[in-house]
Amino acid sequence: MIIEKLIRTLKNDPGYKWDSAYSSNDLFRVSLHRSIQVVRGLLLKPFLNKSSGLIFIGSRVKVRHGYQLSAGKNLILEDNLSINALSTNGIQIGDDVSIARNSILFCTGIISQKGTGIIIGDRTGISAGAYFSGQGGITIGSDVIMGPNVQIFSENHNYSDNKLTIKEQGVTKLPVFIGDNCWIGASAIILAGVTIGNGCVIAAGSVVTKSVPANSIVAGVPAKVIKSRVEN
Repeated sequence: MIIEKLIRTLKNDPGYKWDSAYSSNDLFRVSLHRSIQVVRGLLLKPFLNKSSGLIFIGSRVKVRHGYQLSAGKNLILEDNLSINALSTNGIQIGDDVSIARNSILFCTGIISQKGTGIIIGDRTGISAGAYFSGQGGITIGSDVIMGPNVQIFSENHNYSDNKLTIKEQGVTKLPVFIGDNCWIGASAIILAGVTIGNGCVIAAGSVVTKSVPANSIVAGVPAKVIKSRVEN
């Protein structure tokens, strides 16, 4: 099938194939939708710091400070995305990354405190409603999959001094690192300073407050390691 072969070429994946049959009407509508997204991507490319290949842009996508956004090949940004790359390191996105609708990525909260930035590795898929605050820095590895409504925070408000308002006490920025080949379940929350090792599974609804070793299965509020994916 021509479209399947085209996708295989774009992804540089000889083993890519569809598991289901599609009608001609299905293929026409999918092709039309993607073609419109490519046109939007071509209009955006001149305003980016760097772009290695095609960009597929949905409707109502807002990219601010695009000169600090670097994109790899075949980036997909679905409808209603908001991206603000203003930061020290900007936003760096690898090849074959998709970010689903209604997601928000930003790196600087208040203008007086410039943020660090966000890095997303190759072939990572981020589902709808993601919220990434990269003030302290967020690094996401390759081949990571995320369910909807995942939230990642890299900044906390200070509050220990009762004589001052919380707003007056400033913030603490701590980077978040997520390794390769992780599965982050729907509505999981990952807090500042957390490192998640390679190959971890984070259960839906978990609140991860502490770092977890590679190949851990993590669940709960606060999240705890309940099992390892590697046999002892």
